[in-house]
Amino acid sequence: MWKRAVVYGLALAAGTALLQWLDYRQLARAQSETVHVALIALIFLALGAWAGVKLLGHRAPPAPPFDGNPQAQATLGISPREREVLELLAAGLSNKEIADKLHMSPHTVKTHVARLFEKLDARRRTEAILKARELGLLR
Repeated sequence: MWKRAVVYGLALAAGTALLQWLDYRQLARAQSETVHVALIALIFLALGAWAGVKLLGHRAPPAPPFDGNPQAQATLGISPREREVLELLAAGLSNKEIADKLHMSPHTVKTHVARLFEKLDARRRTEAILKARELGLLR
């Protein structure tokens, strides 16, 4: 009796597997484009996760804190206020905007800018900013 039950069970399992396989084939034919797109998306998801782990897994050590090269500042005689003006020049602010931000007159800003040009041996703002970056006065 148990042999018959095993044979019937195997036949039932084989029939179920055949029906599921036929159902899958029909689904694969009807939705083949969707299935292919989903498979490609899964591949790219796995590739992106792998690349993210490889690229972001090893972080560079943090950069040392920026000190503004106090030695160069002292050598050139740049005052703390002139340094503030220089930083705002590098940020692209106009004389009037710098004056508003630092609560001084535009004429005082012009004086600071002129002294910075002398100390950095520059003729234009861009040249002064470039030289200040080369000396490590700016980031």
